[in-house]
Amino acid sequence: MHIFPSPPERLALANGDTLAYHRRSGAAPGILFLGGFTSDMTGVKATTLERWCQGRGQAFVRFDYTGHGASSGQFADGTIGRWTREALAVLDQLTEGPQILVGSSMGAWIMLLAALERPERIAGLLGLACAVDFTEYLLWERLDESLRERLQREQVISLPSPYGEPYIIAMSLIEEAAQHRLLNRTELPISCPVRLIHGMGDVDVPWRTSLQVTEKLTSSDVRLILIKDGEHTLSREQDLKLLTRTLGEMLE
Repeated sequence: MHIFPSPPERLALANGDTLAYHRRSGAAPGILFLGGFTSDMTGVKATTLERWCQGRGQAFVRFDYTGHGASSGQFADGTIGRWTREALAVLDQLTEGPQILVGSSMGAWIMLLAALERPERIAGLLGLACAVDFTEYLLWERLDESLRERLQREQVISLPSPYGEPYIIAMSLIEEAAQHRLLNRTELPISCPVRLIHGMGDVDVPWRTSLQVTEKLTSSDVRLILIKDGEHTLSREQDLKLLTRTLGEMLE
């Protein structure tokens, strides 16, 4: 007998887009998972957290940004601001009471932006391979002159990705992201507990990015956990155990 996963529910946004999501009711604070660039909510970190929360009776939500997974929209139309607004819509409409946001890669950037917008709703933040401002150092600065010119001319280009499907890079993503940069701010006025986990073997996002974020957070309850042999995805069994153990300590 096969047990098929249940289809996602849908949250209709004011602009006509729909966000696919899975939600489990349970104890507060709830856990809201924010995925990475081109990732979707079926990934191993999201599903591991859901099972773990289910076992503890903790409320949990995972969802896809527009242009990702089962949600509507085109990936090339996405921007950091748009995806942050979608995360806030999920926080506002699908969760109740205090929440711990768990953000992976780009999701950790969005997690910080959401916490700055809704400080009263956030009980804690847990970031994995925090990719704050990645549109600068991962996308734009890594393009050679000819690719930059092509992107400015064509507005959208695709580049090979080590994680499967090619990356679709839109000029609008890079330009709009400048409004949401955090590393150029003197401080990040976030007062809740924050845990950042980063692999020192991460070839995509330097672990020092998480260190810079740590230095800028105004909260005194901040810990940076470095995994010497950890890579960007942090999806090995020992990485997932560290993730759930850290979240468990935050919930204590």
